[in-house]
Amino acid sequence: MNLRDIKKDIEYVIGAFVDDCTLFLDIHAGKNADEIADLIDSAVDLYNALRDKIIAAPKDAKKSYYTDIRKELLESTDALYDKLSAAVKKGLGE
Repeated sequence: MNLRDIKKDIEYVIGAFVDDCTLFLDIHAGKNADEIADLIDSAVDLYNALRDKIIAAPKDAKKSYYTDIRKELLESTDALYDKLSAAVKKGLGE
């Protein structure tokens, strides 16, 4: 596991989430816009927090340190996707 790969994973995963949010807003203009905007803000906060953890990593950081960051990325974005799914269902009236 390489530090560069972790940084790319963070950008890709969170970027994909933000893209999904904006796609919903583009297709269904005005539906749950505030809730989706809050989710995007949460994703940006997650991005900043994870990047800060990488920057603050100890010089002798072990593989497990970066594995924990990747695990946090996946668990946090999974929770964000659950919230997005609920917002989409609510916005579409299902």
